[in-house]
Amino acid sequence: MTTPDRLVALLAPFAKRVSTLDLTNPDAAQAALQAAFPVASLGEVRAELAAAREAGWLTPKQASETLRFGRVAKPSEVLSGMSLDAVDMSGEGAAHTHPNGEVSLCFATEGDPRFMGFPEGWVVAGAGSRHVPTVTGGRMTIVYFLPGGAMVWG
Repeated sequence: MTTPDRLVALLAPFAKRVSTLDLTNPDAAQAALQAAFPVASLGEVRAELAAAREAGWLTPKQASETLRFGRVAKPSEVLSGMSLDAVDMSGEGAAHTHPNGEVSLCFATEGDPRFMGFPEGWVVAGAGSRHVPTVTGGRMTIVYFLPGGAMVWG
């Protein structure tokens, strides 16, 4: 049975790697993550996220018919200063800014989706970037790492 503690332990090595990246250079950071942790090798993470979603604790809050979300963990030493959040979405989310950047790990759950134009895998929004998160062509479960938990809505 999946638990938040088990998911945090499973994702901690990724958070450690994310903490070493220069998020002012999102293209290089994204390429480094794709090379180090190709999505095809992350079957255990995919399964754990699916189980957590099905159990109802991964994304307990509903923003709309097409978007559910939740905070898995606040920034911590175990997560190298990252918070860990998750969304299950299709369509658009709410506009926000990433003072320290955002690193998303995306898994397709329906169709042939794209997050911000990218297929499943790693997507990096650079430090200081602003966007409206959007999934087109299907649905995704996305777990995202936020340095210091920093995000500004609106």
